Amino acid sequence: MNIADRLKTIRLEIPESVKLVAVSKTKSVETILSAYREGQKVFGENKVQEMVEKHALLPPDIEWHYIGHLQTNKVKYMAPFIDMIHAVDSKKLLLEINKQAGKHKRVIPCLLQIHIAVEETKFGLSEEELISLLEDVNIKELEYVRICGLMGMASLSDDESQIRQEFQMLRQLFKQVSSRYKKSLPHFTELSMGMSGDYRIAVGEGSTMIRVGSLIFGARH
Repeated sequence: MNIADRLKTIRLEIPESVKLVAVSKTKSVETILSAYREGQKVFGENKVQEMVEKHALLPPDIEWHYIGHLQTNKVKYMAPFIDMIHAVDSKKLLLEINKQAGKHKRVIPCLLQIHIAVEETKFGLSEEELISLLEDVNIKELEYVRICGLMGMASLSDDESQIRQEFQMLRQLFKQVSSRYKKSLPHFTELSMGMSGDYRIAVGEGSTMIRVGSLIFGARH
């Protein structure tokens, strides 16, 4: 199967309301263009320098999502163009995004990453840390950051029940936050969960955004 066929297959499996983020890390400009020509406009990267270089070479209507763990000192390089940052996991990072976005007079949509996996190596906030962050008066007053939802990565496991349970936990937290902060977070609508190996489960559990790489580009494309 080529990229066009793979994209078509995935799109047929997910509702139109679910946004497909094509994870293009390590992929060449030519490979990304192949997907772009098939109508794929949203791409996800996890290395800032690589994304900056690709952004300069690719069509301006591409929507760039940063999906990796982000260091505060790298925010300034993506601030002029980034469309969404998926993995915000600290107050320090949010403040820096606000600062750099302000320099360009643009609002940057962000997702707060929640730790739902059993692996300790995964990044993310606990439920308590999330609520503490949302209650922080400094965060509430950020002018150039838009908190749009939550993001999480399930355990790397063959146990579908484990994965489903983790996604259900994240969805429940998402619902609680949506209800509790309806007035202060009017744009809180996105639940980013699901990758190549588990996106079907994630969509079934309410994901609005999936991050798929190898199933689109092939493991060695």
